[in-house]
Amino acid sequence: MKLTSRSVLRAALVSTLVTATTGAAVLMATSANAGTTLGASAAESGRYFGAAVAANKLSDSTYVGILNREFNSVTPENEMKIDATEPTQGQFTFTNADRIVNHARSQGMKVRGHTLAWHSQQPGWMQNMSGTALRNAMLNHVTQVATYYRGKIDSWDVVNEAFADGTTGARRDSNLQRTGDDWIEAAFRAARTADPGAKLCYNDYNTDDWTHAKTQAVYRMVQDFKTRGVPIDCVGLQSHFNSQSPVPSNYQTTLQNFANLGVDVQITELDIEGSGTTQAQNYERVVKACLAVTRCTGITVWGIRDSDSWRASGTPLLFDGSGNKKPAYTSVLNALNLGGTSTSTTTTTTTTTTTTTTTTPPPGGCTASVSLNSWNGGFVATVKVTAGASAINSWTVTMALPAGTTVTNTWNVQRSGNNWTNVSYNGRLAAGQYTEFGFQGTGSAAGLSPTCAAG
Repeated sequence: MKLTSRSVLRAALVSTLVTATTGAAVLMATSANAGTTLGASAAESGRYFGAAVAANKLSDSTYVGILNREFNSVTPENEMKIDATEPTQGQFTFTNADRIVNHARSQGMKVRGHTLAWHSQQPGWMQNMSGTALRNAMLNHVTQVATYYRGKIDSWDVVNEAFADGTTGARRDSNLQRTGDDWIEAAFRAARTADPGAKLCYNDYNTDDWTHAKTQAVYRMVQDFKTRGVPIDCVGLQSHFNSQSPVPSNYQTTLQNFANLGVDVQITELDIEGSGTTQAQNYERVVKACLAVTRCTGITVWGIRDSDSWRASGTPLLFDGSGNKKPAYTSVLNALNLGGTSTSTTTTTTTTTTTTTTTTPPPGGCTASVSLNSWNGGFVATVKVTAGASAINSWTVTMALPAGTTVTNTWNVQRSGNNWTNVSYNGRLAAGQYTEFGFQGTGSAAGLSPTCAAG
């Protein structure tokens, strides 16, 4: 999140039709406040509900009262960014970040570290560097900050906003990018070494709509990292919405498809401009989408009261400037207490499931089922492959596409005509276990009828 306003933020509104989260997850609540506050309600399904926190507001009793009562995770707004923690090269300052971390830990809250490497909010000395000197300075910064907080951070936003907006799917042109295309990978490897117990996330904005080039580019990077063993554990979607850029109809599909790569997904900077019923409904849609995806592990709102927001004039948060609960608060709490059941609000067809299996496959074989997220002229298909009563070592799905359909992108699968075969990391399935692959295309994919053969 920047201190300055963003350009276009998002597009189109959620359709979230999905099965409820598994009953086992709902049994995790232990807090006496379960069902009555955001953090406690989220904890019932093993998730967190957090807020971005500013150190200078920790002396505000209303602010702290809401923070302590409602949230079980915090993200420092600016106090861990590069200009705050290393204002002079080689001289690190953690006073304000420590205030937030210490407060959170004293309250039993998780801490999300934000952020280790970013093209923005660099101190002057870093802005004036380039090439090898900059690369080494960046890696030293990642190492020193992550080492200092080792064992205290649940998730790090290791790299922030490295992809450009628009239709190209290109990397953002920045001084860090100009040190070499592997700079993101290098930052993640350094972070893993420095803080091996923390989850390592890539975080970006305008990645909510599955069809957008930027979303696809981030997806391909994460897919590549997972394939090559680059340490990445989670993807953060910033999810800043307003009337011009509303919640996309395929938002849940985006969350699920990233999760299918074997990473957690986190909604890291949520705010939704508006008021009243419309704002409440939009918040509800986002929360239900997260709850419908097993690996969506938490939500962070970017601020506490509307007056604390970087977009204060848009009144985008759950509490008004006086700290009163808004209708959006009630809708979020109710959605959390429902534990993940959601309904379709558009004509888009989305049948993604979060249960471990929905059928009883034959012994020694496998079954395949397909769900579609369609729009005028295109679609995303997600195919679920489930092993039978015995483990399998490989699988091939046979599935013919309708005439006139063109596949433009695939993930987690090798395709040869009508045969779709596992890749190296998802062929072996234990009995009853499932994996998923997907593809995007133009035209219509209605009527797909996949069959599965195990090896």
